[in-house]
Amino acid sequence: MLEGADGVGKTTQVERLIAHLRERGIDAVSLREPGGTPLGERIRAILLDLSGAGVNDRAELLLFLAARAQLVPEVTRELTAGRTVVLDRFFLSTYAYQIAGRGLPEEDVRRINAFATLGRVPDLTVVLALPPEDARARAGEGDRIERSGIDFYERVAGAFGMFLTKAWQREHPECGRIVGIDARGSEDEVADRVWAAVAQVAEV
Repeated sequence: MLEGADGVGKTTQVERLIAHLRERGIDAVSLREPGGTPLGERIRAILLDLSGAGVNDRAELLLFLAARAQLVPEVTRELTAGRTVVLDRFFLSTYAYQIAGRGLPEEDVRRINAFATLGRVPDLTVVLALPPEDARARAGEGDRIERSGIDFYERVAGAFGMFLTKAWQREHPECGRIVGIDARGSEDEVADRVWAAVAQVAEV
């Protein structure tokens, strides 16, 4: 999984990672959240549509988790077929955006998320870290969630930083192994760092 606040370069690095894997003869596929399935893509359009400003915080959470519940069996099928799956976001984003950003109760979100994911634990989550002011400048003012305001963005960015601490990881075993990667520098430099972290875990 590749995670991080808006503007850190996740989507680009997912593409670079898939290319690295395929160059080494590894059958790999990328999926995104929300999305990755026909239903998930329809939900994505609702969630990110600027005209959907009336979506309340609880409805937003449940839409994200509905898309995830639809996606997880697809991930399982790909894994069963022997493919490596790289996700552009997974449930760390829910913890960052809906718990830290929106202020929804952590216990409730974790419980519903476990139901949506069937308890699946990621093998590795790479969090791309970038100073909030740099990431914010890159992200601009795009979709509905990206327009939630600077205070919201700073809460989200702070949460991703917290996820990299050993104490938080011990308290959240459902998140699996989490590694932070410095997202500053060129795309090639960041891609090399991501690959080094993945190669260490995957032994490729």
